[in-house]
Amino acid sequence: MNKVSICPVCEKEAELSASNPYRPFCSERCRLIDLGQWINEAYSVSEPSISDNDIDLEPFQKHYTQDT
Repeated sequence: MNKVSICPVCEKEAELSASNPYRPFCSERCRLIDLGQWINEAYSVSEPSISDNDIDLEPFQKHYTQDT
């Protein structure tokens, strides 16, 4: 059974299987329209979902410390 979603550009059904090289879009046309929107800055990420202060770096620092 193939999964189907709604194309984010034209809202037609779009197959999510490997046989659709344009997924999640229904066609190359819709994929290129979406790319053009990003290039023209019609879409943007409003703000980071997490800030640097929310990340605990201590577990990672032990792997990157250099012995002197």
